Amino acid sequence: MNKRSINPWVWQEQRSYVQAVEVKHVEGTLYCSGQAAIDADGTSSDKGMESQLRQAIANLETVIGTAGYQCNGIVRLNVYTTSMQELWPHFPILQEWVSKHQIEQALTALEVVGLFETLKVELEATVVK
Repeated sequence: MNKRSINPWVWQEQRSYVQAVEVKHVEGTLYCSGQAAIDADGTSSDKGMESQLRQAIANLETVIGTAGYQCNGIVRLNVYTTSMQELWPHFPILQEWVSKHQIEQALTALEVVGLFETLKVELEATVVK
């Protein structure tokens, strides 16, 4: 697989994403459903944003690993939240995770009216290898 990041500017580097990702010669593509703070038994978290973000990241890692992919293969990440204001102070958690796995991904973050049950944040990814 060949992966190339496209960044006409430098400002996005502080925000841990790239403007576009080109991928050639892909062995496989994994489209992950949105992962949120839901326990293995299907119970939705009623905890705060930080806890939910950490669990959503862990759940996304589990799905990616179970499928035989790696987090550094993420090329697209969508973040859905019920409150951008509540998420923003915890955004460094996501940035540290991106840095840890050396992920270079196109990113969209959206504030939505609601998520399933008591959920506050959901992460949706496209992964290649």
